[in-house]
Amino acid sequence: MRIATFNVENLLQRFLFARGVLPRQAARHGFTSEDLRFRMSDPTSKRLSAETMLALDADVIALQEVEGLDVLKLFRDRYLGGPEAYPHALVIDGNDGRRIDVGVLSRLPIVHARSWQHLREAGEYVFDRDCLEVDVEGPLGRLTLYVNHFKSMRAPNRTEGSGRALTRARRVAQCAAVRRIVCERFGEDPSDAPFVVLGDFNDFLEDDHQGKSGIRELVHWSAVEDVVARLPADQRWTHFYQGGRGLAPAYRQLDFVLASRGLAARNPALPEIERRGQPLRARKAEVERFEGVGRDRPKSSDHCPVVWELGTL
Repeated sequence: MRIATFNVENLLQRFLFARGVLPRQAARHGFTSEDLRFRMSDPTSKRLSAETMLALDADVIALQEVEGLDVLKLFRDRYLGGPEAYPHALVIDGNDGRRIDVGVLSRLPIVHARSWQHLREAGEYVFDRDCLEVDVEGPLGRLTLYVNHFKSMRAPNRTEGSGRALTRARRVAQCAAVRRIVCERFGEDPSDAPFVVLGDFNDFLEDDHQGKSGIRELVHWSAVEDVVARLPADQRWTHFYQGGRGLAPAYRQLDFVLASRGLAARNPALPEIERRGQPLRARKAEVERFEGVGRDRPKSSDHCPVVWELGTL
């Protein structure tokens, strides 16, 4: 069984009105679902996203930044080979103001799903998107995935200071909530249970001048192993930041696959990070790019997907 996580970057299908066109005038002239079907945002990049996903050959793909289930199914049908390739698709609308959600594409049956978007602390939602709990059933047995997309490090609008420091508390709370959710399902010590926490954690483990890490309590939790840490340190990066706003360019690991300790011990395979869809400006990706990748755009995503193969649960 091969499982993957991929922030597919803005898998959207929205009406994009030209400058000066009033939506009510456009509506009067009439948009139909057939019009919309041919207007997936940035189709060249989406083709590269699909090429990246096909290269993973994953049985289950946890996705971030998906607009909705209909959009995911359209993307699958147009670029990935249709329902025959990935018959099981799941997206549950979450809390994000931009309407980007987490979801799953799977070759294996999805036999259980639970959204945790309703979780609140101090009157606020804990998860900006969701912590989507999904069970898949396959030849190895049943595996539980917790699909996450934590709070961005971007500073709130019109707020001065380090975005990482200003948003850290949200990620700390999200990590703590994930731990509680896993323990609620598998008991006080879930270290031998068949589960994986994965997704875009939107932070890195190192402290720096921007502030302290907000994800360390989850990534270094004694019940899990970060399987990406099996790779040499300079090969773990999944995101390239080109610099700006007073920050230097940086290659960081923002995407994680945290397997329970027992599951990780039973599956010693190294993870793979697919970088052929990265823009040419990410020079540390010393691989031949997919055809059509540009210096900045088009590209498959601003994140690299991670895939890990399991031989037993």
